[in-house]
Amino acid sequence: MTGIVYKSTGSWYTVKTDLGAMYPCRIKGKFRMKGIKSTNPVAVGDRVDFDLDHDNNEAPVGIITAIHDRKNYIVRKSVNLSKQTHIIAANIDQVFLLVTIDNPPTFTSFIDRFLVTAQAYSVKTILLFNKVDTYQEETLNEVRYLAHVYRKIGYECIGISAATGKNIDKVKTLMAGKVSMFAGHSGVGKSTLVNAIEPQLDLKTKAISSQHMQGQHTTTFAEMFDLSFGAKIIDTPGIKGFGVVDMDKEEVSDYFPEFFALKQDCKFNNCIHVEEPHCAVKKALEANEIAASRYRSYLQILEGDDEHFRTEEWMK
Repeated sequence: MTGIVYKSTGSWYTVKTDLGAMYPCRIKGKFRMKGIKSTNPVAVGDRVDFDLDHDNNEAPVGIITAIHDRKNYIVRKSVNLSKQTHIIAANIDQVFLLVTIDNPPTFTSFIDRFLVTAQAYSVKTILLFNKVDTYQEETLNEVRYLAHVYRKIGYECIGISAATGKNIDKVKTLMAGKVSMFAGHSGVGKSTLVNAIEPQLDLKTKAISSQHMQGQHTTTFAEMFDLSFGAKIIDTPGIKGFGVVDMDKEEVSDYFPEFFALKQDCKFNNCIHVEEPHCAVKKALEANEIAASRYRSYLQILEGDDEHFRTEEWMK
């Protein structure tokens, strides 16, 4: 049998067949021996083959035997400091990255790390600036500035409020007929947004922790939902830090669209835009044609100081 993984809890998977039947499934032990360096060889969104095990008297359990080729996926460093990776979701048409200026803050280095990874794995990203109904004018100006920075690069940016419904219809229009993933820090309002889009899902939400001004995890594992207007959504756990993986220094700049556009104007073909003379990227930076925050994020990724990628200081 063949189906799509709708839910993953680490050891168990819920797979939905083309006919709409849902089966709890496990993976064969040998899957973990095939050189897959991910902590989760099977991810939500994967298309898999499975056999039903009727050996016991209870409901049949599926045994996943094969994973179909993925068109793309989003990957990050595993939560522990090993060299393993964690696949957040697979076969995604687009990802909505939720950003909040405060309560909790989303720093540009986090945004840029996420965008670089999505660009590297061919996943379209749309930035949603949430909670705009709660901001004073000064904070709204910061939203406008960030939206300007990312629109100039080519990313679609939308100011929304999951609480008041502002621009929710615009998001739904973009989602129709597609598999979308919602991502961001804990507390940025992913579950509240999903509930605003499809109230009958009634996903759990939690208040922001006043002690640390950070979100509390309400989603503990990735899960896909079918929506009433012909869309699919993958809700994911909140991400505190986002470690970039499997990227050579020479290729990092290719995933910054504004750097890639200037690459041909650099004197050296292998320019990595740090200390080389006659570098078009550094020239554009000095002329304020490239945002300083983007270049700073680029240098941080190049430095590969991975043990710090989760700290709040690192994300400023």
